[in-house]
Amino acid sequence: MFIDRAKIHVKGGNGGNGVTAFRREKFVPRGGPSGGDGGRGGSVYVEATEGLNTLLHFRYNPEHTAGRGKHGEGSKRHGANAENIVLQVPVGTIIFDEITGEKVHDFTHPGEKVLIAAGGRGGRGNAQFATPTNRAPRRHDDGREGQERWLLLELKLIADVGLVGLPNAGKSTLISRISAARPKIADYPFTTLEPHLGVVDLGDYKTFVVADIPGLIEGAHEGAGLGDRFLRHIERTRLLLHLVDLSGMESDPIADYQTVSHELESYSREVAGKPKIAVATKLDALDDESRLRDFQEFCRQEGVEFYSISAATGSGITELLRAVERRLNKLREAQENEKQVGAIA
Repeated sequence: MFIDRAKIHVKGGNGGNGVTAFRREKFVPRGGPSGGDGGRGGSVYVEATEGLNTLLHFRYNPEHTAGRGKHGEGSKRHGANAENIVLQVPVGTIIFDEITGEKVHDFTHPGEKVLIAAGGRGGRGNAQFATPTNRAPRRHDDGREGQERWLLLELKLIADVGLVGLPNAGKSTLISRISAARPKIADYPFTTLEPHLGVVDLGDYKTFVVADIPGLIEGAHEGAGLGDRFLRHIERTRLLLHLVDLSGMESDPIADYQTVSHELESYSREVAGKPKIAVATKLDALDDESRLRDFQEFCRQEGVEFYSISAATGSGITELLRAVERRLNKLREAQENEKQVGAIA
């Protein structure tokens, strides 16, 4: 089950109490105060890992509390500090404070680790309060409470390429053809109910990650269909492949393309403005060449790079992957140049 949102409660452990004690031993007539300090409560950390791609584990376990520090003891013995706990989240997770709405952290790299709820400090024992004028203090501090907060977790998959299009445009078939991803494929709308990630191997140790999201329909940005729930997963992609089905006689490829483009624009101009490649699919089922010519001419007028493929036969797949590789390389170079210019400025 794919879960991309979760609400959790985290609490750092309370600090242990300090203690009031006096040293009373034979042959030590003036032992003095010997109360030790309490231990520190455990803290809650969150760490990003590549081993997860869903927030499902938080649905059944939303409460996370670190242990309490041990209390201090006599003979100036310090209470033991509690162990910290580390929560694992997928790369691409964003954490928000539920009360303030403030973004706490955005995990974009595996191994990132942040403190999310600090443990409480241990209380001081009475040995800490001894002074030349107060040699027998009878006070100690209780441990501080650990930090407590409610958090909202939102997952946005990180991929190089995002596949968009109407239901049954051939997105799942394409990702299953070019990667090891195996989404459910059938001839009815909304077969894909959750996003899928696939890694495409280009050879010579070159790869890119592609994300397939459920199909979009008219009104998706307002909640129609399933796409509005998952559009966030293409926000981080560098390149969009806009797939259009050429096989259907009842649909118009140009109108289909414009429908999805309108939904992307309504959802986010930033997403709609991403670099894209138009891909005409199901070429093997095409029965009217004019549909292909008209759509290709439309893409030329729109200034959108165009390719036609058949995922069933493999026709055009190699050319499309080469085009994707070229576009990604250019986008990476442009990003590196921007970083260098920013560093110089």
